[in-house]
Amino acid sequence: MCLATPMRIKEIKGQKALVESKGHKHSVDINLIKNARVGDYILAHADIAINKIPTEEAEKILKMVSEINLEH
Repeated sequence: MCLATPMRIKEIKGQKALVESKGHKHSVDINLIKNARVGDYILAHADIAINKIPTEEAEKILKMVSEINLEH
């Protein structure tokens, strides 16, 4: 099962963005995201950004994921 977790855009070059979450960085296609900017949080699947999410929501999700990981 795959779980999309929020990733923050660190850099944009054309239609590709370097994203990061918890030290993990990789490149995703941002063609589906309107007005993507450095600092935005996105959800990605199969190296394609599928949705931009508000910072507050992203931070809540990352906190929950962190708490779950601490329990296992």
